Amino acid sequence: MQIQTKPVGVKLDNDLRERLKKLGTTKRRSPHWIMREAIREYVEREEAAEKLLQETIERWKAYQKDGKQISNEAMIAWLDTWGSDKETGRPLCEK
Repeated sequence: MQIQTKPVGVKLDNDLRERLKKLGTTKRRSPHWIMREAIREYVEREEAAEKLLQETIERWKAYQKDGKQISNEAMIAWLDTWGSDKETGRPLCEK
């Protein structure tokens, strides 16, 4: 399957353009490849941050609705068992 692409123009100041060219030479990559990778990484990072934010909002709404939670102490106690022969199941939500 071939991915559809379209060109996009980005205006860069001369200093940044030269730095990009120099980096491309050092990394043996084209400035185009570096820009595409930088944009891809930025978009993925921002999408992950937005997903986390939305999950946090949903969890907050659920807590406001039912008041269920796992205490910090219970969570730490559970995590402290990880990798040991006394590993326990996850703690249950409490009211």
